[in-house]
Amino acid sequence: MKKKHLVVLFCLYGSLSAFAQNKMAPETLWQMGRVSEPLSAPDGKLVVYSVTRFNIQANKGNADLFVVPVAGGEAKQITNSFSSESNARWRPDGKKIGYIGMETGTPQLWEINPDGSDNKQITNFKNGVTNFNYSPKGNMIYFTQDIKIHETLADRYPDLPKANALEYDGLMMRHWNQWEDEHFSHIMVSTYNDGKVAPPRDIMPNEPYDAPNGPFGGEEEINWSPDGKLIAYSCKKEEGTAYATSTNTDIYIFDLATGKTENISSDNKGYDTQPRFSPDGKSIAWLSMERAGFEADKNRIVVLDLATKTLNEITKDLDQSADEMIWSPDSKTIYFASCTNAVHQLYAYAINAKTANLVKITNGLTDMGAISLATDAKSTYLIATKTSLSRPAEIVKVDVLKGKMETLTTTNDALYAGLKLGKVEKRLISTSDNKEMLTWVIYPPDFDPKKKYPTLLYCQGGPQSTISQSFSFRWNFQLMAANGYIIVAPNRRGLPSFGQEWNDQISGDWGGQAMRDYLAAIDELSKEPFVDTARRGAIGASYGGYSVYYLAGHHNGRFKTFIAHCGVFNLESMYGATEEVFFSNFDMKGPYWKSPQPKSYEQFSPHKFVQNWNTPILVIHNEKDFRVPLGEGLQAFNAAQLKGIKSRFLYFADEGHWVSKPQNSLLWQREFFRWLKETL
Repeated sequence: MKKKHLVVLFCLYGSLSAFAQNKMAPETLWQMGRVSEPLSAPDGKLVVYSVTRFNIQANKGNADLFVVPVAGGEAKQITNSFSSESNARWRPDGKKIGYIGMETGTPQLWEINPDGSDNKQITNFKNGVTNFNYSPKGNMIYFTQDIKIHETLADRYPDLPKANALEYDGLMMRHWNQWEDEHFSHIMVSTYNDGKVAPPRDIMPNEPYDAPNGPFGGEEEINWSPDGKLIAYSCKKEEGTAYATSTNTDIYIFDLATGKTENISSDNKGYDTQPRFSPDGKSIAWLSMERAGFEADKNRIVVLDLATKTLNEITKDLDQSADEMIWSPDSKTIYFASCTNAVHQLYAYAINAKTANLVKITNGLTDMGAISLATDAKSTYLIATKTSLSRPAEIVKVDVLKGKMETLTTTNDALYAGLKLGKVEKRLISTSDNKEMLTWVIYPPDFDPKKKYPTLLYCQGGPQSTISQSFSFRWNFQLMAANGYIIVAPNRRGLPSFGQEWNDQISGDWGGQAMRDYLAAIDELSKEPFVDTARRGAIGASYGGYSVYYLAGHHNGRFKTFIAHCGVFNLESMYGATEEVFFSNFDMKGPYWKSPQPKSYEQFSPHKFVQNWNTPILVIHNEKDFRVPLGEGLQAFNAAQLKGIKSRFLYFADEGHWVSKPQNSLLWQREFFRWLKETL
């Protein structure tokens, strides 16, 4: 790199110490292109995908579309506007790529040729277009719009235009990071003819429900039947307090000819999501969680025969969750992703095979996901993203018969060419109840076993969320390692992919075996001569933040510092202020006023053990976090301050449960490492 380029980087990103050492810095994460949404063309020759890049000074990202040949070759950028392009979908004839563009300020449908020519805006709807896809015959499209259903206070009192208030008659007043309003996301259908779209039809008229379910559901929750006559979608058709206390999401089929809607999963009271018609139109598959109110139950694949109404759970013998299903063109196989032993792999299930129904296609220490299908004369390929703890997503193709994997994109290769990475080690550690716990250990670049290193115990959130080979742009282990820390990341009790029994052991026992698992991991690593036992810290967010608060009262001098982000501090106040009440009902085993009171509130609430706190702690919390409300962080910081413990409170006014804005994220990283430097 020439000196003048170093000066430019300094102006944009500040300190160059990590760059000079060829090690990862916080700014490095924001130089990376973030690859997503790969989708193969109908003829299997090209893949369209999105790459998001961020401008730190502008404090925002911009997503552009690219295509790359399935056979391998150079990727080509096909959009380059000042606004983001997303939700790219191939027109069934393969001649156009439709996508959602923001050039007019409102999301609208655009179309472009696969070579990047003839880019045109297709719709100009007042309410915009989101979650779009073509029908299989290409003569219709569906998409979603926010439709006003409820009366507002402004409607009721037009003489009070400056009044600023919201009013609710039930719970679920707010969700994750936004307050509920009078609008609901509805599925719309329009006829389509070579770029011309008719006025839309609402298939959920006057229904006060969101489809897809907010705030994270997307186009994967909607699906055309092969003949284009039916639309399947998932929706939780509950309101208010019932919505807040239930996970009863069902699969609905709308008949475009009759206008009738049928609930095909009404017998199941848990989550039913991601419907997928088989290409022959005879069956429909979806993901299903059996237990009502449990958001982390095993995600099963069920298949309904549309003629006989026979329902078959095809993953009954698989003790792990499934995700991201896709049918083979002949309707005889379902491909899907599933996490096992902390890595997401690809699988195939032969629907009518007499033997060996389930086949694992991929292996290795990488996470696979976002799958689509491509075929040629030689083979069938799964197009997927691949990530690791050290590298963000790139697109690969996987031969479904041979399992052979080829990389199609190299978005971040140039950036990584100059980076030194730390070793990632897989360890099996014995727990206090004599189980084996998979633990990732990440070492600093240029690790010297003769030296002693400060060591961080990473506490995962969720609480049911695997520490897999996914790449984090905030809790990034390679970044921590580049700053001279060893990271110990245990897949403690409650983390999926080790069987449902292991997963279930966290519910009702937040401060029990999971905490003993954490201590087992840090104690085992502390036997190594290169771990400086006088410089150990514990860090984490959400349930990981809870873990930090709990360990602060139970660590018996193990740790010298703590960092908790958006952590649960007081289980009673958490129950009283969180929005998805079904979560607390299941994991706490009921409300705090239940008689007899669930043991969680007395035995496992961190605020009950503040009398034992004696260690410096950094508390980070966000204003718009409605899952773990701001008061949890304020209570923890107040307690530390009133006890005279070195403590700091870092507050983000415009973030929810995560930190997603570029400059906020950079500030978060800098304060994170400043605190560690001060206290470790």
